[in-house]
Amino acid sequence: MIKTTVARRYAQALFGLLDQSNIEATRGALAGLGQAMKESAQLRHVVASPVFGMEEKIAVLTALGDRLGCPPAGKAFLGQLVKKNRVGFLPEIADAFGKLVDQLKGTQPVTVSSATALPPEEQDRIKTHLRQSLKRAVDVTFQTDAGHLAGLQIHIGSTVVDSTVRGRLRDLQVLLTRE
Repeated sequence: MIKTTVARRYAQALFGLLDQSNIEATRGALAGLGQAMKESAQLRHVVASPVFGMEEKIAVLTALGDRLGCPPAGKAFLGQLVKKNRVGFLPEIADAFGKLVDQLKGTQPVTVSSATALPPEEQDRIKTHLRQSLKRAVDVTFQTDAGHLAGLQIHIGSTVVDSTVRGRLRDLQVLLTRE
């Protein structure tokens, strides 16, 4: 709870500093850095360890930001995260910043997961149906998860619509064990 509140505040501060032309570049860079923080134990070690000085940490994050196309305001923001000892919040800040950008654009991010890759026609049909149902623009990401066996799992914000075989079997198990 505290982590998301802090992340939201930092994301709003950065969002307020940027002009329209830099918002998408900053979003991409923050998403990339957040993903790198989640996946790389070495990067987490560098930014968390007292062995490395503040300037070294800033240099590492700035270099990564350069590779990801981060604008100058974004790189200065990364420096402030290091100085305020909030670098560990970077994945959450990236998520919160992405939500702010989606609100600005008026789009709803949606994730559709299926057992196998869906053909392009089916993806287009799903996008159209979601756009009509939600009555707003949607940014749909398609994923595959063989564990679903069949069906779709749709994530819209905090809502999950699960019509997968695995989900239905789980619901059936809960129903049978309850009695």
